[in-house]
Formats: sequence, structure tokens, C-alpha cells
Amino acid sequence: MFPLSNPSLFLQPSIVPPIPGKPTTLSVTNSASSVERIITVHRRTISPFESRISLVFALASQANSLSQRLLADVAVETAKYVFPKRFESRTLEEALMSVPDLETVQFKVLSRRDQYEIREVEPYFVAETTMPGKDGFDFSGASRSFNVLAEYLFGKNTMTEKMEMTTPVFTSKNQSDGVKRDMTTPVLTTKSRDQDKWKMSFVMPSKYGANLPLPKDSSVRINEVPRKIVAVVSFSGFVNDEEVKQRELKLREALKSDSQFKTKEGTSVDVAQYNPPFTLPFQRRNEIALEVERKN
Repeated sequence: MFPLSNPSLFLQPSIVPPIPGKPTTLSVTNSASSVERIITVHRRTISPFESRISLVFALASQANSLSQRLLADVAVETAKYVFPKRFESRTLEEALMSVPDLETVQFKVLSRRDQYEIREVEPYFVAETTMPGKDGFDFSGASRSFNVLAEYLFGKNTMTEKMEMTTPVFTSKNQSDGVKRDMTTPVLTTKSRDQDKWKMSFVMPSKYGANLPLPKDSSVRINEVPRKIVAVVSFSGFVNDEEVKQRELKLREALKSDSQFKTKEGTSVDVAQYNPPFTLPFQRRNEIALEVERKN
């Protein structure tokens, strides 16, 4: 042993370059006494099997980290449906309704009547597509249109941007040809009476404004919906064409007695559906709306 505390001794290490498969030799020379020690350092080589095991553990660690992030994202999205928000209620039926905690079209309630309320809806953008269909709630046609718009929303666009879902889903039927219609909320479907065509629209997240990515599918179009005033009636349960027809007639009749607003000429009914399919009927919130204008 060399006493390292002795200042007269000065060690000068020199390393012999390693040769693959052989031990590395470390030579330490005492310049004062010309005593040389040879220290052999053995380098442990890793077998191919151990390398594969290490790789598997590394990949498993990364997969576990990714799974935790995905689970966290799923938990956040699930909470939007498990802990819904509620609108101001006028009846017990409305009090039982729930709405997913998703972004929706912004509006201000101008007045409330016994059978309906008047809202001023803020401008928003929609992505829309046209599809064939015989009824306003034809499952096959609605499903195809929904999937086309969902693909655009979740990344099939020029920026490969994944946008958040909004609510509600709107279904509208045109009753007169040649009249320009205003689009509404997340999903809007408009039917031309003669051509038997339906148009469905998704409301776009407001954070994008007019700077929305362009769709890759030519059947998807982007439009801006201007500010509008609508009369709205809410109801629960599942929607069908006959119920929409009856509720629309009742709303139109009630608006004839309104002292401030009247139904806008050429307008058609919009049906809003706020909930996913698995929601219980009595908790579902649906709305029908007619665009109105002030009488003066």
C-alpha cells in the first residue's frame, strides 16, 4: 500500500486502451520510487438475453406512464358526464334534467313565459355536412353524418388538431325552399323538403374563433352563425319526429299571443339534444327552438 498522505509520493495513472472481450489494465506509477502497480479492472459484458430483458422493462415503464396519463384523461372526460351541470329550472321535469359539463353555445335569457323562454344566442362557428334521410331522426343517416363530423373534430383536418366535443346536438328541418337558414349549436341537421336532404352541424369550440383548421373531407364545410333570438321549450325523454311536430305546432301557436316577439318568417324548428345515448330518459334534456324577431 502507498500512504497517500505522504507528499513525497506522486501517483501517475496510465490506462491501457481496452481491447474488446478482454480486461482493462490500469497502470499506476510512483514517480518517486519508480514502483509500478498493475491494477486489472474487469468489465462485465451484458448478454443478449439480459439486454432484451432490460429493453422489455424500459418499454413496460414507458407504457405504464402512458397508461396513467390516458387514465387521467379518461377520468377528466368521464367527470363531465358523471357530474353534469343544470340549467335554471321552471318545472319539476326540468329540475330532473342534466347536461354534460361541455362547452355549449352562449346565450342570454331575455324573458320567460309559461310555456317557453326567449333567448339571445351569441354568434358561433359550425362544421356541417349534408346527408340523405327520410326522417329528422333517421338512425342510419344521422350516424353517418355524425361520424363524418366527428372525424373532422378529432383530427381529420389540415392541422391534425383534436378539438373538444361540445353540446347540444341540433336537428333542424327546412319547411320552405329558397330561405337562407341560420345554423345552431354542436350538431345541426337541416332538411330540404323537396330534395329530402339533411344537414348536420357541430358547434366548434369557441377558443378557435375564425381560425379553425380546414377539413380534409370535402363534404364538411365551415360556416359562421350570426347572433339570433329564439323561443325555446325544453322537454325530457327520447326524441321522435311526431313529438317534435306536435311541440313545434304548440310553440308556434303560443308565440301568436306574445306581445313582444313573433316567429321569424321562413324559420324552421331546431331540436337540441344535450345528452349521450346512455342517459336515462327522465334525465335527458331536449329543446325545440324557433327563431323570432321583435314585433316593433
